[in-house]
Amino acid sequence: MHKTPTNTTQTGTAQLPQVTEPRNPGMALDMDWVRRVQANTSAIERRCATLPGRRSIKKDHQAAWLLKAVSLIDLTTLSGDDTVRRVGRLCAKARQPVSAQMLEALGMPDLTTGAVCVYHEMIPAAVTALKGSGIPVAAVSTGFPAGLTPFRLRIQEVRESVAAGAEEIDIVISRRHVLEGNWQALFDEMAEMREACGHAHVKAILATGELGSLRNVARASLVCMMAGADFIKTSTGKESVNATLPVSLVMIRAIRDYFEATGYRVGYKPAGGISKAKDALVYLSLIKEELGDRWLMPDLFRFGASSLLGDIERQLEHHLTGAYSAGYRHPIG
Repeated sequence: MHKTPTNTTQTGTAQLPQVTEPRNPGMALDMDWVRRVQANTSAIERRCATLPGRRSIKKDHQAAWLLKAVSLIDLTTLSGDDTVRRVGRLCAKARQPVSAQMLEALGMPDLTTGAVCVYHEMIPAAVTALKGSGIPVAAVSTGFPAGLTPFRLRIQEVRESVAAGAEEIDIVISRRHVLEGNWQALFDEMAEMREACGHAHVKAILATGELGSLRNVARASLVCMMAGADFIKTSTGKESVNATLPVSLVMIRAIRDYFEATGYRVGYKPAGGISKAKDALVYLSLIKEELGDRWLMPDLFRFGASSLLGDIERQLEHHLTGAYSAGYRHPIG
């Protein structure tokens, strides 16, 4: 085995200084700005089609990028048959996402995932299992995944999840507000959810596969940021279409525009459908090109994926040994 250099600048890895960002406080709804937002679908698709072939990351640099990707994963279990023991195993995996032997060989002994994401009922189990690790617990909320429960119950669910110990809340917006062009209703809903989260950071799930157009995605992204979202997220992972590169490009350019106008950085989370290490590298390249290295940190970028971790482990083992291992050798939890 050989060691991978960990101070290379091409990777945007953990050597970047940790910076405490002021939270996005939001702003008044600016309908003139919202109406000006457009999306050139053909140009967006052309730009995204070139990405996989334009960036070829090999050997030590690829390993460093993959280690960075591990640190950005929200390790997730959102199944109806979740148990305390399953969540405990997942949290153990979050603490030690890659074997200690591999991490030592790669020069990254203290690597963890970005967070653990669970349903409300599993928050206490996750908080207990992660105690002392510094890994935050994220909870899906507001009638996830459809977001169609009564609004007062959605707000109460947020408050109860924060009280139970969740440090991040992944809320779902009402898609009908976007499809009907009712931006004031979306703004008001998002602002109230942000207030209910209190100190916990809020990720606004747009369910982009159900919004009808890239222009709607761009406008919904902007409105949620105006209402104070700390992150904007593509999908619940339960839709038929989840994270895609065109949607990602639209959302991160909305983030860039918002930052240039307000000075506040908002995070981005693609979720659903990202299961291969090579796909993670494309997303990281896109973030680096469009937003810069600062967004390649866990407080501003996350992958909403769990199966991704298994493939990254296999690629790292191949980097070290020259052979691919069987998937069962890298259990997810």
